[in-house]
Amino acid sequence: MVRYILMDIEGTLISVTFVREVLFPFAKHRLSPFLKERRHDPTVLRWTTACQDTIEQETGTRPGHEDLPVMLTGWIDQDRKLACLKALQGMIWDEGYRQGAFVPELYGDVLPALTQWRESGIRLGIYSSGSEQAQKLLFAHTNVGDVTPLFEHFFDTSVGEKKTASSYRTISEQIGLPPHDILFLSDAELELDAAALTGFRTAHIVRPGTDSGSRHPIHPDLTHLSLER
Repeated sequence: MVRYILMDIEGTLISVTFVREVLFPFAKHRLSPFLKERRHDPTVLRWTTACQDTIEQETGTRPGHEDLPVMLTGWIDQDRKLACLKALQGMIWDEGYRQGAFVPELYGDVLPALTQWRESGIRLGIYSSGSEQAQKLLFAHTNVGDVTPLFEHFFDTSVGEKKTASSYRTISEQIGLPPHDILFLSDAELELDAAALTGFRTAHIVRPGTDSGSRHPIHPDLTHLSLER
């Protein structure tokens, strides 16, 4: 049997629209007042400085704090995978979750499948381009409650990009299992390709509105996945 199931989030466990139509707009709306209200917070200063450093490296010009909201809003629109942006977004989303501004809805098959897998002794983990903090926030505030205890790991791009095979080798090492004992679930074929190159087993989860391919086993949901060798 598969000993560990690693999962993507968007399009696999929740709708892709939640991040793009709910979380991103909320972050953009709150970005400027958040940076103003928390301008003396050491953690916020650390990440805004990191953002300024990145902008200076890319453009040759260091922006002032008053210029950051516009530039970071542009990064959100571009879905830049930068640690400094992800950290600031995570702090803004934390406010939103605590205020009950939004509630992520898991697909109906997700909780029964996760519960069944855990009861059968299979270890579970998440791998997303969103930060570890953002992942934990999302799963702590779902429509079915806090499901973070079901997961052993929350991997983000600190282990590498999701379309790069070496990232999955790093994950395998950190989990402590050989690749062939790990099943990776995603709606993105290029991510599945990278995992397969490392020796992971793969399943392409094709929800409504998701493009399907032919290089990996296709499933419409998490029900009836083959976990045999």
